[in-house]
Amino acid sequence: MNMHQQGGVATGAGGRNAGVDVSKQHLDVCCGDVERRVTNDAGGWGELIALLKSAQVDLVVVEATGGYERGAVCAMQEAQISVARVNPRQARDFAKSMGVLAKTDQVDARLLRDFADVLARHQDRARFITPLMEEARQELAELMTRRRQLVDMRVAENNRLEHAGKSAARSIVSVIKLLDKQLAAIDAHIDDHMDRHFKTQRVLLDSVKGVGPVTILTLTAALPELGRLGRRQIAKLVGVAPLADDSGGRQGKRRTWGGRSGVRAVVYMAAVVAMRHNPVIREFYERLLAVGKPKKVAIVACMRKLLTILNAMLRDQAMWNASRHLNASIGA
Repeated sequence: MNMHQQGGVATGAGGRNAGVDVSKQHLDVCCGDVERRVTNDAGGWGELIALLKSAQVDLVVVEATGGYERGAVCAMQEAQISVARVNPRQARDFAKSMGVLAKTDQVDARLLRDFADVLARHQDRARFITPLMEEARQELAELMTRRRQLVDMRVAENNRLEHAGKSAARSIVSVIKLLDKQLAAIDAHIDDHMDRHFKTQRVLLDSVKGVGPVTILTLTAALPELGRLGRRQIAKLVGVAPLADDSGGRQGKRRTWGGRSGVRAVVYMAAVVAMRHNPVIREFYERLLAVGKPKKVAIVACMRKLLTILNAMLRDQAMWNASRHLNASIGA
């Protein structure tokens, strides 16, 4: 991409880039040399979009903030503005690489703009763009988050019950019963929502031994890229791809890190179940152990293989077929 300087800011063919720092109440925007604070609500999103449109912004980088950024990101995407929602760790690592240790909302917005300048001209730019999440998937993600919160609360209450006296135990049992009712209600809501909006994907994933309801829910809600990316890309996105650690003549061990931890956790549980009950994954695991692979390495390889299979199934809209994968190579 040919670059030139305009007002001291690197710009590409598509225009300037911008960074948006998000908090519960405000959005701090840095677009070229312009800095502005708007409210984090529908009115503020309108002001933000007007500013970005007038500046002919090419790419906006936003730091993920646990959901506070969701409305602004959706509004920008609906306005046909490219958005890259980045992990906070990535943003801080970029800041450190630039020698910036101070942290304020305005400083963060400037750094996110500079980060956007880098990503906008990256050869793999498309990989960093956050895909538009349709309304049905967004609602499913919210239901999944609420279900996880209820499960966490139930676990906490159940742990307290072990050491509680009689009076406290009665209160705890009442709360657990209420949480059980809430879980049953939200599970019914999720079941209905999946049937109405994601029935085909649900049927395909459910045909694989080891892939249960929680795994299907998580993959559908939190990994919309499944079936749309190549096997290496999807493995990196989840954090199960071995990454090189070489320098000069030294060849370090390949390790997996990063990725979407929530998705990785359910893929791990699915792989553990599949290693017992799914003939393809079980044979793959046993073959790895037979050639001397450590158990942890073999488990991660099984996670990656299972994810690769699920990705291919959704890509091809094909049901599970054991014969198709049983004789696949170890490197698959």
